[in-house]
Amino acid sequence: MSKNNKNNKENKKEKQTRLWALLISLIILLVALIGLSVYLMQNKEKEDENTLAYTDLIKEISAGNIEKIEMQTGSTTVKVKVRNEEEEKTAIVPNTESFITLVQSKVEEGNEIELIQKPRSFISQIPSFIISFLPTAIMLALFIMLFKMQGLGEKGKVYDETERKTKITFDDVAGLDEEKEEMKEIVDFLKKPEKYTKMGARVPKGVLLYGKPGTGKTLIAKAIAGEADVPFISMSGSEFIEMFAGLGASRVRKLFEKARKLAPCIVFIDEIDAIGSRRTSNSGAETENNQTLNQLLVEMDGFGSEETIIVLAATNRPEMLDKALLRPGRFDRRITIPTPDLKGRLEILKIHSKDKRLAEDVNLESIAEDTAGFTGAELENILNEAAIVATKNKHEDIENEDIEEAVKKVTVGLEKRERKYSEKDKRLTAYHEAGHAVVSRYLPTQTNVKEISIIPRGVAGGYTMYKSDEDKYYISKTEMEEKLVALLGGRAAEKLVLNDISTGASNDIEVATKIARDMVTKYGMSDKLGPIDFQGKEPYEMQMFGEDIGDKIGLEVKELINTAYNRAISLLQEHRDKLDAIAEELLKHEKINEEKFEEFFKE
Repeated sequence: MSKNNKNNKENKKEKQTRLWALLISLIILLVALIGLSVYLMQNKEKEDENTLAYTDLIKEISAGNIEKIEMQTGSTTVKVKVRNEEEEKTAIVPNTESFITLVQSKVEEGNEIELIQKPRSFISQIPSFIISFLPTAIMLALFIMLFKMQGLGEKGKVYDETERKTKITFDDVAGLDEEKEEMKEIVDFLKKPEKYTKMGARVPKGVLLYGKPGTGKTLIAKAIAGEADVPFISMSGSEFIEMFAGLGASRVRKLFEKARKLAPCIVFIDEIDAIGSRRTSNSGAETENNQTLNQLLVEMDGFGSEETIIVLAATNRPEMLDKALLRPGRFDRRITIPTPDLKGRLEILKIHSKDKRLAEDVNLESIAEDTAGFTGAELENILNEAAIVATKNKHEDIENEDIEEAVKKVTVGLEKRERKYSEKDKRLTAYHEAGHAVVSRYLPTQTNVKEISIIPRGVAGGYTMYKSDEDKYYISKTEMEEKLVALLGGRAAEKLVLNDISTGASNDIEVATKIARDMVTKYGMSDKLGPIDFQGKEPYEMQMFGEDIGDKIGLEVKELINTAYNRAISLLQEHRDKLDAIAEELLKHEKINEEKFEEFFKE
């Protein structure tokens, strides 16, 4: 079967699906309208049964059978309660003023009638022709909503509609020098495709960008379009997902129809894992995802050599993508966008500090050294928070203390000095944080302590901050084992000094358990189980390692945790004097900086 016939068949099937969805929706609307009509007719019949003629109303009033009359200002319709009857009746009076006069005269004669006059309600002021038009308006609104859900509205944002170009270039992207070099080839493809086609080279159809959130995947995609001076069509993977079957595929087709009109251009799909995850044989929403993914594959295969369209996609989870997307001819290139190194962080800080008023003594290089592992988005957020803190503190410029406060605010949380807690809790927190710090000080692989505080921040009752002045790409087994010891130092101090434990170590235990589990199941660091990857395996895959493999993994994780905890206890017993001194200092001053902390360890 030729590719065109295959496309026509799939398009025909999709149109049939959409027609069925429309037909079912219309049937539902029709049934709803019939139900509404029946309901209104029943209400009308009920109203007719409870209507009292004006002449009969006068007779009932004269006979003393009326208990209550309720009427609205300006309305000729009144509600009356007839004695010994449960339901109220309605009546139309020709002249409200003369009727009120009549009722009041009957009251003066001794008839016990309660006359209630209310201001006219909002609904009663609405003209009847508007009320009669409401069902039609509701039906029209439903049709509009239905057509919008059908995906008839064009999706995919074209940046700068006047020029259809982005204004971002590689100069706006910092910390990704090698990645930018790779991208310059794509820019050249877009500018001079004939240069490569003459050589017999095929222009890459797709480039997959993957990395942690905030590393700059979207920014570098816009920069490619800006450098190449071509239109940039942007759409999120979640925008393709709809409640009716076949609509995601329709939006994919419309997106690429737009791209063909604007070629040469770049199509950018953010969060592609929303539609590009592995196909399944299940029904329902997953079938819809399958159809959307199939249409994307067909569109990428349908590019001709004369159509210079490059698809850029971004994801945080490349392992979730269907293998068909990653084969040559579709996403030909896959580029990892890493967290920036020291040089990259410094460049990012320089870009984001251009419009900030920094004090003369602010050292961006020092900030870059203290923020190892931070993404570009996090660095930008720190400078923005620093500007807010400086404004709040009424500083003329952003000072070092503003930036330090911003780092703590972003990483730990907002400081809560007004929170009151008992001396017992304060003492427990002081020993807990001192335990972390003292244990870390005697572990060779752990970084230096930067600050200790027992002032609550975020959800934490206190914190111990460490210097992060080194970019790490690999972590050794020894370092991970000592990290467990440092994490459990707080719990160990509680047990050693107060002979009790608290819930304050819950997060430490959670992180330590994850590290220990990863050491055994992911990194193959267990001497007993060996270098085997157990993570993410199905039950039938685990059986090949033995029926009790789960128990063995659990015992290994437990042994790592117990060994680390016992070592933390041992270190604190050996250096109990340092633990007591630091805890007492925290109780007095609430904070200890790096210089003060190191003074406790001088001979």
